[in-house]
Amino acid sequence: MTSDSSGAGAPPVVKFPHRSRRGILLGMSAMQLVTVGLGLVLAMGALTSGGLVLAFQLAPAWGLLACLIWGRRGGIPLADWLPVLARYGLRRIQGQLVWLARPATRPTPAGLLHLPGATGSLRVITAPSGYYAAVHDPHARTLTVVVRVASRAFALLDPATQNAHVHGWGRALAALGRTGHIRSVQVLERTVPDSGDALVRHFTEHGRPQAGVAADVYRDLVEAAGPAAAPHESYVALAFDLKAARRLINQAGGGLSGAFMVLGQLVASFNQAAREAGIYALGWLDAQEIAAVIRTAYDPKALPALQRWAPTITARAAPAAAGPVVQIEEPRLIRTDTAVHCTYWIENWPRTETSPGFLHQVMFTSGVRRSVSLTYRPASIDAALRDVQRRKAGIVAEAAERQRRGRVDSEAHSMEYADVQERERQLIAGHADVAFTGLVTVSADTTETLHAACAQIETAAVSAQIDLRRLTYRQAEAFTAAALPLALAA
Repeated sequence: MTSDSSGAGAPPVVKFPHRSRRGILLGMSAMQLVTVGLGLVLAMGALTSGGLVLAFQLAPAWGLLACLIWGRRGGIPLADWLPVLARYGLRRIQGQLVWLARPATRPTPAGLLHLPGATGSLRVITAPSGYYAAVHDPHARTLTVVVRVASRAFALLDPATQNAHVHGWGRALAALGRTGHIRSVQVLERTVPDSGDALVRHFTEHGRPQAGVAADVYRDLVEAAGPAAAPHESYVALAFDLKAARRLINQAGGGLSGAFMVLGQLVASFNQAAREAGIYALGWLDAQEIAAVIRTAYDPKALPALQRWAPTITARAAPAAAGPVVQIEEPRLIRTDTAVHCTYWIENWPRTETSPGFLHQVMFTSGVRRSVSLTYRPASIDAALRDVQRRKAGIVAEAAERQRRGRVDSEAHSMEYADVQERERQLIAGHADVAFTGLVTVSADTTETLHAACAQIETAAVSAQIDLRRLTYRQAEAFTAAALPLALAA
């Protein structure tokens, strides 16, 4: 993604590269090539053992392989569906589509998050300074810290300020990427139901009962409007790569204590960079606050109770109670304690120049509870340049092959090559290379209301010029990546 502005007072403009649909070889994906190889092996075996007679008898098998190679469902080759269906079928056979929390019968490590799936080994650890906590993933070898952020209403800012904030956020991502120690950065913006308890408590603590009629009117307004509100919460999660920062960690003393010392410097750097982008850090989350964010993603109706028992307005929960009591995975949705969820992948971003606030209609669709997650994965300059050279070589080789066969290049091929050249120019100019993935999770109380909310989000996506694809048979892992502030790989 790049940003541009024709002048200081002109509104900023962003543009996205076109998503490449070019495969590994001859426009085919890896699974398509595997299927072609399997077909060739079977054909050779049939010809050598039974001759043409056996080859003709296996005609249904050739037809099936042809459908897998060239057939498509939802714009995806049927061959690419095979691993997805195989994993889903294996989990179903093993009984892993239903997850139930069981009472602990033996001691568990302090801070262990009881989450379903591959996230079951995550543990939240408080920094020695007590300033924040981090989620430790022993398999991916990362420490993830989460900060709650806020900003001024972007749509109400003047064009110059909008442009400054866009470039400021770009510089913040570039600074994080150039360190080489950040695995991924996740920006999560979500809406949550509200009982009004926090609003009433704030009015009780800071209101002025002696104001007379005005106080009575304001109290009635708070009590009536509180439960109908849908507060917006925004978080930024930074996944610190312990393997990449091994040298600095050893210099700081080694172990988790050394890792927290290095991570503290990145936290301070992010605070400064975020301010330049118009983002205000409201506080880095401790262990109980991280657990509450995760808990309310699975069980939205638990938020009023968590706020009621918290000493502050911010909800808090025990890490052991962060996960759901029950999770049931279905092909197109998942069910958790008090909600039903459906996750979409943003397959295509706007193909034309647009404003930075193009997601406004999706994020502010009234009456819909949803989470919008953007996950950025920085890459080193050397690795990015090598990837650019591979892509250019592949495009040139395919163009030569099409010319040899007498086929005419389409405009899509020219635009893809232009995007690669633009990416190379930006890398040479010193910009960081960041790949990003967008996910949208829609939540509701019942299946019927979920279908209605999904229809609203899909309509808003059309207006925002983005293409949403429901992640069928992958809803559980998609929900974990989209709705939880853990900066997991999407």
